Amino acid sequence: MARMHTGRHGKSKSRKPDVEIGKMPEGLELSKEQIEQIITDYAKQNTPPALIGQQLKEKHNVKYVKQVFGKRLGAILKEKKLNTEIPADMLDLLKKAVVMRRHLAENKKDVHNKTRLTRVESKIWRLTRYYKSRGVLPEDWKYEPDKVALLIKGV
Repeated sequence: MARMHTGRHGKSKSRKPDVEIGKMPEGLELSKEQIEQIITDYAKQNTPPALIGQQLKEKHNVKYVKQVFGKRLGAILKEKKLNTEIPADMLDLLKKAVVMRRHLAENKKDVHNKTRLTRVESKIWRLTRYYKSRGVLPEDWKYEPDKVALLIKGV
């Protein structure tokens, strides 16, 4: 996530090169169907979308999925109905909160971890509001640390 309290700072960033969307890149030996099959195989192994993209870049020499298909990786997973019920970024924050709570149960005087946990939980609440407004999460979904710990254990 971006930093919350910034005005004009942080304009310097890396930018992706301009590519033609929908045009197969030069030097790519895989067809669209083969790439799509690789994506579905990774998704069926419960690989998060970020790691799928990374594997495509490193192992299969597919730099940008959007260049090949004309749409993003998340849209492809949604089309194939392989996306998870909880988005990947939210799931990562939930895992982090569970680990922090477990640490705080053993080390009650760890003040720095307490403040860090409040920051992580505030990000979770903010993302919850965002995903509820977009219809990704159901309206009755609520962050409850005990239930989330059981959910994370199953994942």
